[in-house]
Amino acid sequence: MNTALRTTPSTQHRRRLLGLSLLATALLQFGAFSATNAQSATTAASQPAATQALASLPFGALKHVKTGLLDVAYAETGPANGPVVILLHGWPYDIHSYDEVAPLLAAKGYRVLMPYARGYGDTHFLSDKTVRNGQPAALASDVIDFMDALQIKQAVLGGYDWGARSADIVSALWPERVKALVSVSGYLIGNQAAGKNPLPPKAELQWWYQFYFATERGAAGYAKNTHDFARLIWQTASPKWAFDDATFDRSAAALDNPDHVAITLFNYRWRLGLVQGESQYEALEQKLASAPPIHVPTITLEGDANGAPHPAPEDYAKRFTGKYEFRLINGGIGHNLPQEDPQAFAKAIIDADAL
Repeated sequence: MNTALRTTPSTQHRRRLLGLSLLATALLQFGAFSATNAQSATTAASQPAATQALASLPFGALKHVKTGLLDVAYAETGPANGPVVILLHGWPYDIHSYDEVAPLLAAKGYRVLMPYARGYGDTHFLSDKTVRNGQPAALASDVIDFMDALQIKQAVLGGYDWGARSADIVSALWPERVKALVSVSGYLIGNQAAGKNPLPPKAELQWWYQFYFATERGAAGYAKNTHDFARLIWQTASPKWAFDDATFDRSAAALDNPDHVAITLFNYRWRLGLVQGESQYEALEQKLASAPPIHVPTITLEGDANGAPHPAPEDYAKRFTGKYEFRLINGGIGHNLPQEDPQAFAKAIIDADAL
């Protein structure tokens, strides 16, 4: 695999200009929404903000590595020869969730990697023909491909939301690659069969956006109002987090990726069985359908003010069969726990590594 890294500021600047140019072209060509090539109608206007946000990473210029399907953009900090920690972000957030976590870990000697998931930031598909697939097995496979491309045999994984689900899946299916796990909201591995079972009305209400995305109206609405939609999710998922406009705008720039809308729609439609995954992930999905246990040392976290749908800790504790600890993080902490309480998240990573 090609592991060449492009880290010079001039190269990074050219990549940003190229990416923004391609995005503008795509918006002109595909003004009408399609499920496989959805674009935000407001992206062109937000290009300066996107450029500024990508340049404001506290870890210097993004690095890039080519995996099987992707050119993955990622931030890195800490000693190059330190034990590896990979931090995975959720939807609709980005790697800025770890701006304060990563330096704490780097100070302890960890090499910290924060990749943009497919459909976010400067991560792009290598081929226009690749399905913009957002199913969980595909996202988790991206993590393994990322590790392989960087020749990382084992790492501590940490994540929340989609990132926690990917970290859970990797820990369950490739335990030899995971030294320890930190997962916000615990065990998040699901399957299409389970998704067919109706929930109580109050629980269904929390998933309103999943049903919105199942419609063409919702698809067009998300493409047109991506940033406003994301802000609403931030507010409802973390009702006590008083984030400012600069904090939101810095992360929302990552949603201007030309594949973001399509990846998001695929993910939530797949959960409802409205679209089928790709055949290369079928064997993985069959394993995940059995709700496999996670044996690696694990600490799960939950904020005391998480407004997003999430399972009760007592319902998933038995899924973790190795060394295990649950921590409730108090103080009005919501869904984006690493950004809302970076000290607690960093401590969990360090402690999980020592279990």
